[in-house]
Amino acid sequence: MLLSKLFGKRTKEVPSEASLISHVFLLRGGYVKNVGSGIYSLLTPAVKIKQKIEKIIREEMEKIGGQEIFMPVVLPGDLLVRSGRISDIGDELLKFKDRGDRSMLLAMTHEEPVVDLSENFAKSYADYPFMVYQIQTKFRDEPRARGGLIRLREFTMKDAYSFHTSQKDLEEFYEKVLKAYHRIYSRIGLPEVVSIQSDSGMMGGDVSHEFMLLCDSGEDSIILCEKCGYKANAEIAESFLPKILNNHEHQRNFKVKACFYESSQYEVVVYIRFDLCVNEARLKKILRGELVKTREKVFNNPDEIAKINYCSEKKNKTEIFYDISLKDVYKTDNYCELYKVEEGHICKKCGAKLNVKRGIEVGNIFQLGTKYTGSMNVKYKNKNNREDFALMGCYGIGVTRLIASLIEAHHDRFGPIWPKTVCPWQVHICALNFDDAQVRKRSVDLYDSLSENFEVLLDDRNLSVGVQFAEADLLGVPVRVTISKKNVSTDFVELKFREKNENLSVKISELENLLRKFYI
Repeated sequence: MLLSKLFGKRTKEVPSEASLISHVFLLRGGYVKNVGSGIYSLLTPAVKIKQKIEKIIREEMEKIGGQEIFMPVVLPGDLLVRSGRISDIGDELLKFKDRGDRSMLLAMTHEEPVVDLSENFAKSYADYPFMVYQIQTKFRDEPRARGGLIRLREFTMKDAYSFHTSQKDLEEFYEKVLKAYHRIYSRIGLPEVVSIQSDSGMMGGDVSHEFMLLCDSGEDSIILCEKCGYKANAEIAESFLPKILNNHEHQRNFKVKACFYESSQYEVVVYIRFDLCVNEARLKKILRGELVKTREKVFNNPDEIAKINYCSEKKNKTEIFYDISLKDVYKTDNYCELYKVEEGHICKKCGAKLNVKRGIEVGNIFQLGTKYTGSMNVKYKNKNNREDFALMGCYGIGVTRLIASLIEAHHDRFGPIWPKTVCPWQVHICALNFDDAQVRKRSVDLYDSLSENFEVLLDDRNLSVGVQFAEADLLGVPVRVTISKKNVSTDFVELKFREKNENLSVKISELENLLRKFYI
């Protein structure tokens, strides 16, 4: 590829709309162009990275028996009516009518259409188990699209679905996928990804894991125990509570916090120890609905809560919950574990102090059981010739999000440092003084020679060394080769590895072997 022909521009200006470093470099490096809120066009460098990520994913999915399919992004609303999710998902599901006045939607996930497939092609126990996967466009009408490719409305996702006739078979395959995911992240250059217990959310099922890239720019909180290895999303993490200065036995000196929420039907009040926060994700799961926090009040004396006027002007019913942290303060049967685990809480497994780290979710897996086959009434004939519901697993990876995540994990102040397995090109030749006949001939000859075995980008523009090197850093190719008037009369070229700060002088005759060893 000649850089003079590469569509798109690199720029030194920092875009004002970018908050994350990945967003900054994706815009500055000519990888993406914003089309609308949470909607981006991917340009050639990003497409090449995306294709390499997808190739690795396909290889690992097929190693464990996955078969690639392709389901439509536009779905009839009737499919989600069958499963009952049409009203559960909420405004993130984009619905519309076609010209025949039929209800349609843009798929966020594909559980319903894949169950519909199984209904037609997997009617006997002999057809099980199987796993199908796709790499497909999804649309989520995200209310807070942010961070460039981190939180999108339209995005590319690998989603896989497995079908089983026993819980044991589902669990065994689930473990295979978990291991395959770690191989995928390691191969693309993200060995820092950890798998943690998570809440299944709208997907349903009893067992789920998220795959988190640990980094300071992440928006999710992860609870970790460095002593025993306990890991969980803050939404489901458990702990023993640390002690506070006030003594529980002296209730008159014990502070209680009342947190008020409103749902579509009623007001909710949660009483909790004053120094703790409510785990709102857990509260939403208990109430099976969305909540909005309206206010909170701290009481120095627990007896003061009897004076609360519970109901807001908009509601006439109040649900009251007491967090388990108040167990020694009030006598009630309505205790729930609703506090949010935080830094310094005590690990239930080993008694050590817990740490909180930030992370970017880059994948998730779920044991769905019969949630969708049951709700859609899709059955197969078992060995006893009786009808039964298949058990499902669901496995997702955010492909476009991985592009941004790689930058968050691997960059310096000049630009991305792409891992060699997913880099847009393998060699970037900077030809300084390209208008010089000798420099031009040496550069073109080397470009033609290396292009037989490597993906090569040649900067054939007659621009300054500062501009060429700055744009090379933005493109993040692992190996940069420089040809100039200084070395064109010798048998050497200047070589620099993107992740290192040193320049090497390498014989042209040895360059290809060196590159082969680097990319093996």
